[in-house]
Amino acid sequence: MSAELKTDCFYSVLLFRWNISAGQTFELMLPVWFALSVLLSAWVLASARRRRFDAASVTLWAAGTLFFPLIILPLYLIVRSYKLRREKELERSEAGSGSEENADEDNGDAALENAPPLLLRRSLPLVYLSVMLGLGGLYFYMDWRSPDAYHMRANQARVREQREQVITEYRAALKLEDDAHTHNLLGKELKAAGRYEEALAELRTAEQMLETDEELPLNIAESLDRLKRLDEAKAEYQRFLNGPLCTAMPHDRRCVFARGRLGALGQGKLP
Repeated sequence: MSAELKTDCFYSVLLFRWNISAGQTFELMLPVWFALSVLLSAWVLASARRRRFDAASVTLWAAGTLFFPLIILPLYLIVRSYKLRREKELERSEAGSGSEENADEDNGDAALENAPPLLLRRSLPLVYLSVMLGLGGLYFYMDWRSPDAYHMRANQARVREQREQVITEYRAALKLEDDAHTHNLLGKELKAAGRYEEALAELRTAEQMLETDEELPLNIAESLDRLKRLDEAKAEYQRFLNGPLCTAMPHDRRCVFARGRLGALGQGKLP
């Protein structure tokens, strides 16, 4: 490979940018982090039971690792190491005070008595792992398909100037919740995309559902204007100019635009 080609590849890597926001990164990493926390918690559950911690301690260690893995897991490893060292010291002291063979038998009997049954010791962590992963997967699936999630992804797509993606997300949100504000937002995006018939339908629906956006008559007027339905457009421009926005701020750029278009249409000028 030539030096120039290597340099071009190097700069291509430096200039490469992920087309993903910090919010999207967090949203994608959250399920992964949850699954990792559940796996660590299940391991702590199995390990604590194998080391014969009492039931309350096992529960606290497992729950703590689930919610605070970076804090609780190191603490558990320290306590587990200390417990193992104490057990070995106890075995040595018992072996030194009596016969080694009798001490081994006594320790073996005590371990068998205190240890949970083999089947339960193996199955309980697996059941815990399956239940927690199932509940977490169900939660993230429902959250991913919620109206708020669709609106959030629409906002992210708008920042990246992916208008078709914005329209798709709003349509998906409307399938779950027929909301006036979503119809209004979808109508604005369709108007910006030049799909005026569809935009007018969505904006009219928002109007019928009592959307409170003061700019709604202006968006309807612009859509009618583009569709050459001039008499209807003039009525909507006038309605917008008589509305609270232009009454309070007559020099707002939107009001100035509506006034100019109304004057042009009144003189018979086409857009």
